[in-house]
Amino acid sequence: MSIIKQPLLFAGSKGEKHLYALYDSGANLSCINSDFVKDIETPTHLGRTRMIGTAPEGHFIEVTHAVRLDFYMDDILLSDEFLVIPGLSEEVIIGAATMQKWRIKLDFEHDVAIVDPKVAKMQLV
Repeated sequence: MSIIKQPLLFAGSKGEKHLYALYDSGANLSCINSDFVKDIETPTHLGRTRMIGTAPEGHFIEVTHAVRLDFYMDDILLSDEFLVIPGLSEEVIIGAATMQKWRIKLDFEHDVAIVDPKVAKMQLV
């Protein structure tokens, strides 16, 4: 099993920061370690607490905040919501919903994530 982890630039209303993003097709949603949020964006309270299941069966994490962040892959601007997770083992996890939304492909032969350049030209119709 291959792990794909790449440094990406993340930007919010308070600043920007290079963080290592782990691409995890087994994670439904994207998330960010709470330690890295304060310099980038102000977290928004979700209104209702979410109980997010983790790999160990029966283990849940309480999530109360999220942030919307821009991030760049190959100089292509992407954006999504990231759940703010205290004590997350990674700096950032890019989940399946974000990968599907932006057509990110995982190339395990070369250990890279690839975004289709056509995504940069996507627009609302």
